[in-house]
Amino acid sequence: MSPDPAEIAVRIREEGRFGIDTEFMPEGRYRPLLCLVQIVVGETISILDPIVDAFDPSPLAEVISDPAIEVVLHAGRQDVAILRRQWGADPTNVFDTQIAAGFAGFSAQAGYLGLLNDALKIRLAKSASFTRWETRPLTDEQLHYAAEDVEHLLPLADDIKRRLNEKDRLGWAREECIAIASATDERDPDEVWRRLPRSTSLDPRERAVARELAAWRERTAEAEDRPVGGVVRDPTLVELAKRQPRDRRALQNIRGATPEVLRKRADEVLAAIERGRAAEPIRLESEERLVMEAADGPVIALAESMVRVRAQEAGLAYELVAARADLQPVVIATRRGIEPPNVRTLQGWRRELVGDELLALLRGERALRVDGGRVSVETV
Repeated sequence: MSPDPAEIAVRIREEGRFGIDTEFMPEGRYRPLLCLVQIVVGETISILDPIVDAFDPSPLAEVISDPAIEVVLHAGRQDVAILRRQWGADPTNVFDTQIAAGFAGFSAQAGYLGLLNDALKIRLAKSASFTRWETRPLTDEQLHYAAEDVEHLLPLADDIKRRLNEKDRLGWAREECIAIASATDERDPDEVWRRLPRSTSLDPRERAVARELAAWRERTAEAEDRPVGGVVRDPTLVELAKRQPRDRRALQNIRGATPEVLRKRADEVLAAIERGRAAEPIRLESEERLVMEAADGPVIALAESMVRVRAQEAGLAYELVAARADLQPVVIATRRGIEPPNVRTLQGWRRELVGDELLALLRGERALRVDGGRVSVETV
């Protein structure tokens, strides 16, 4: 007999927390297909099969969305996004063991197996991670694999919380998990163009064309349930926005305009280009026009060094604190004398740890020196 979601939800409310994981198939689809949901309450594991069993997920969606119930996951961004879309769940109280582990001295991208071994000295032999989860019937090996993904999730969360409390970092970890709780795989067709490679190098008219092309591609991929790259690849779309062919003959000279594109989609592509040409040109906001100059490179490297020093002192993985994509616009904005963009390094706990000091460094109020082979930060 299949597990009853309502009964599971009752047990979850009694416990006040639960662990959850999903198995899904992203390949060949517009959005991933949910194949299994594994839930652990206390020491009891339940596996729900949405492909085979018709069940009402609303009792579980309600407990997932209840701020009084802690939802424990590992690397759960995609899990949350799928459950939000398919079950209507809206979690707020999420504890992601991968995120939290980065604040407890482990790698910021620690895998579940490695983290179990490092934290709890539990070794698991994973053997079914790349199987086709949508195929039925599932094998005993697949079901065993799925159960193991949540079997030790709650004890792992407890161990990480203990370590975080010792470091006074639990609040920081919970703040970081807020982003996981809000994860979604819904995309605004009119905004997806901003993710295109080299989109910021397009001129205002080309951006308007790219927006129309990307929106058309997004809606087409969703209607056909296929990856967006299966409609038109990113480099081809950018080239179309730049060259803006006006007829089929010009279109066939675009690299990447495959026979399928020419046969099935030529009229739609040309129509999207015309809409873009007729639309208002897109001029970027000031924070998007932060063009890097050669002199910025050494300053970015200096800023990165200081952030690494503070992250190391705090026992945090550097990747949790900053990336070049965070530091570059801050350096450029400071050079130009404009308000720095609200990147993550200047928000919340990161600002407390190093963000304010980073701005002081860029104003010339801090200096780095090497002493005994170690970098130190000094007030000027």
